[in-house]
Amino acid sequence: MNRKLGRLIQPGMGMYFGVMVLFSVAALVLRHPYLAASEAVITALLFVFYQFNKVHRRRELEAYIHSATNTLGTTDGGKTPFPMVLARLGDGALIWANEPFMKISGFKDTMYEQHISELVPSFTTDWLTSGKSEYPYDVTFNDRRYRVYGTTIHADDPQGTLLAALYFTDLTDLYQIRDEYIRSRPVVSLILIDNYEELTKNLGESAISTLNANINGVITRWADGYHGMLRRLERNRYLFVFEKRDLQDAINNKFSILEDVHEIVSPGGIAASISFGLGVDGATFEEGYDFAALAIEMSLSRGGDQAVIKDRLNFEFYGGRTRETDHRSKVRSRVTANSLMELIGNASQVFIMGHRMADLDAVGSAMGVACLCRKKGKTCHIVMDVEKNAAQKLVQEIVSVPEYKDIFISGQDALLLCDAASILIVVDTNRPDQVECHPLLESIPKVCVIDHHRRAADYINPVVVNFHEPYASSAAELVTELLQYAVEKADVMPIEAKSLLAGLFLDTKSFNVRTGERTFEAAAFLRRLGADPIEVKKLLQSDLQTTMERYQIIKSARVYRNEIAIAALNTTTSRPLAAQAADELLNITGFQTSFVLYPSDNQVIISARSIGDANVQVILEPLGGGGNAATAGAQVKDATVKEVLDRLVESIDKYYEV
Repeated sequence: MNRKLGRLIQPGMGMYFGVMVLFSVAALVLRHPYLAASEAVITALLFVFYQFNKVHRRRELEAYIHSATNTLGTTDGGKTPFPMVLARLGDGALIWANEPFMKISGFKDTMYEQHISELVPSFTTDWLTSGKSEYPYDVTFNDRRYRVYGTTIHADDPQGTLLAALYFTDLTDLYQIRDEYIRSRPVVSLILIDNYEELTKNLGESAISTLNANINGVITRWADGYHGMLRRLERNRYLFVFEKRDLQDAINNKFSILEDVHEIVSPGGIAASISFGLGVDGATFEEGYDFAALAIEMSLSRGGDQAVIKDRLNFEFYGGRTRETDHRSKVRSRVTANSLMELIGNASQVFIMGHRMADLDAVGSAMGVACLCRKKGKTCHIVMDVEKNAAQKLVQEIVSVPEYKDIFISGQDALLLCDAASILIVVDTNRPDQVECHPLLESIPKVCVIDHHRRAADYINPVVVNFHEPYASSAAELVTELLQYAVEKADVMPIEAKSLLAGLFLDTKSFNVRTGERTFEAAAFLRRLGADPIEVKKLLQSDLQTTMERYQIIKSARVYRNEIAIAALNTTTSRPLAAQAADELLNITGFQTSFVLYPSDNQVIISARSIGDANVQVILEPLGGGGNAATAGAQVKDATVKEVLDRLVESIDKYYEV
């Protein structure tokens, strides 16, 4: 046993004996021989007892060390087969170490007051004091990886010193096997040609064969670099299985196949795009395939042209920077209309709910669903805060109609009215954290979703009917299509048609952005039902004071990257005003993208718009935002405007790095 361990067993006793001897000498000098003799005898007896006790404690500690190590197995000669060390709890000072530990760490018995953190950087013994028996991290010596186990020992000294007995188990070979197992786990992926129908439309067999060969060539060349198995399942769908060791390379390359396939252009001038869904960490091939299928569905619901990785916990998104193109089928609208009408017919009552601070699109699409309920003779309620919303003018007009006098109710009232046979139809959002009343969403088992925003990772699930089309301009457009298949023209009231057209006007910026053939078809249908664009335009008007405030926001904007306008406000404002300012900034020559930030109720709200190549939904997604390529928003809680602005700029820079 080394001298350091001996000092720990009987620390600092020499000084006490020295003092006692001095007292004896002093008594003798002062001519008190009996007192001096008594003190000398007592000192001698205590010294003998001290030596005896020292030997006894040393033997007890040695016995404990041997018994503790013997429980884990010993070799011939009683030596431990693995590294072991004793350290003082608190400061981590090394007290004793066996030969295996000295060999791997370079520790010498003569190194006094050396701490274990000097041999193992950042190593602490806090985990022992918290009641754990295993160090949460690995320790590396000479490229060998060790797992550390330990226990505490009372040194039984006057100070009550606690020791840590640490055992280092070499698990390098086991870790290598484990790491190889993880690296060789299969990644099951599906590759889908997003716009195959558009690419091959009106093409002859020869041209289709050439197009297929080009697509196969791009996908095959990309897959060859990952040593996997590629099989074509259908004309527009591929199965690709490869090892997880190669997944990081694909991520580092940002799934270059997404850009490579854009080089394939049909004779009609349409560039090909693909969706890539990857299933990771599935317990079986079947589960991995299910993850890949969910990833493909998520990619398509976000507009396609991106790679989505699905594991056991969440989704990760790569790409998705291009604009959505309309791939919708009217067949789906007709099937959804029939399913929704059947659900409404079987329900005791219907609750319709949009997002918080409902705008014209949320209110308009809710009114369209209310028309479906009226057609089926079912009681319906629109769950909305009539005080805090962005559609005050429209709400006032709606409640002035006798049939809709009591249509709007609060979330608390809805919770009291709902029953097991009720259904909830969520419009203009697919995120559970953005709905008007989240408890109502959890209380009603049958939920339907009608939305046009790109799907986020935390989407509403499960749903019985999911009419989610990120290619649509607005939720009002989707509901209008349902009306065409579910009701007669005479069944639609003028206020319902006006509300739907107002939603179209708002989300298309008066038909300037995100418009397609189906958008104008819906507008024409609503116009035939009596919706007046002039009356809708009046709903979008603002007073002089609001206009002046909007231009103050515009005045505060700063230019970033020559084409981005960012207005960061230190004072609160209204959400409609911020959205209008973001729209207005894009009317200025040179600006392709705009962001308006302002504080509101312990959070910072961002309103974003784009008429260029930038996808504001992808930019705001790291900040918890959502929306689509042209219109997006975010709410960042517990942060200042300056902090959110820094995060926004960082996200913009990361977006443009690709």
